[in-house]
Amino acid sequence: MTDDPFAIRMPPEVRSVRVGGHQVVLIDDFLADPRPLADAARTASYAPYPGVAERKGYPGVRAPVPADYSAALTALVEPLVRQNFGVPDTLALHKSECAFSLTTVAPGELGALQRTPHFDASSPHHMAVLLYLCDDAHGGTGFYRHKATGLQQITAGQVDAFERQRVAELDAQAPAQRYFDDSDDCFEFLGMMPARFNRLVVYRGSLLHSAIVNPQRLSADPRTGRLTVNSFYDFW
Repeated sequence: MTDDPFAIRMPPEVRSVRVGGHQVVLIDDFLADPRPLADAARTASYAPYPGVAERKGYPGVRAPVPADYSAALTALVEPLVRQNFGVPDTLALHKSECAFSLTTVAPGELGALQRTPHFDASSPHHMAVLLYLCDDAHGGTGFYRHKATGLQQITAGQVDAFERQRVAELDAQAPAQRYFDDSDDCFEFLGMMPARFNRLVVYRGSLLHSAIVNPQRLSADPRTGRLTVNSFYDFW
């Protein structure tokens, strides 16, 4: 037994799957008891994500997570990522955002960039770490290939060419007014990691991906909405 309300279940059952040509790591039943973190989410103070008013960025609200959860996650993520994604020991870990996230924006209010797959960063060891505190009725995370370039992952040397191509495509035809899910004229759907309560998912932030969102389940209530904990790490 432990007095830590955010203790990770030990030993974690780490699984690795391939989506397209890339690795995604997941751990189900991640927290020994997810209820304290879910309770913390219900009492947190949420604010719109910067850029929401301009219809850019994360389409919803966020709030800080308890520092003890962030520390426990980081202690596990560092060796997990080094082992599973081949990050050299000589590179130092750098942690950025760790936040409760609730998707709240209605499909009709999404901007063009919120309706298309994206990448978080082009650096080689930038990692997205996502804990679902909602079930599969809320969708999951989809991964994609950009048809015109053939890219599934956007590296530093590919950013400019990829973004020029995307601007041209968006100028030619705006994406459908919906949360992105399946393939369209520009992107091929490669696979999906379904949401599952207390499931941790780790993937490179340079992969083209999108939250798959059930618009019928949008809510600003952490008890019923698409609640996740989003964390980001990099190594350099």
